[in-house]
Amino acid sequence: MADAFLYNTSGLESPASNAAAITPSDSVDLANVPRALYALTDGTVRVTMRGGGSPVTVQMIAGVPLPFRVTRVWATGTTATGIVGVW
Repeated sequence: MADAFLYNTSGLESPASNAAAITPSDSVDLANVPRALYALTDGTVRVTMRGGGSPVTVQMIAGVPLPFRVTRVWATGTTATGIVGVW
């Protein structure tokens, strides 16, 4: 498959090249820090930001990207389902 952008440098504003389903966990950090999160259902998501600090809980709307770089999506406090991280 040809990729016209193969030799272009990817930035944070570039389209994602990878995606993975995220299983919220109160004890395990993500394998990759995503550039955004998506969810299949509306709900809350409790996350630890890449920069550190205390976890925060934010509202997610199904199909709308949440442009947060996070190291963990917590099970406690997360009601959104079908969460996917892209990077």
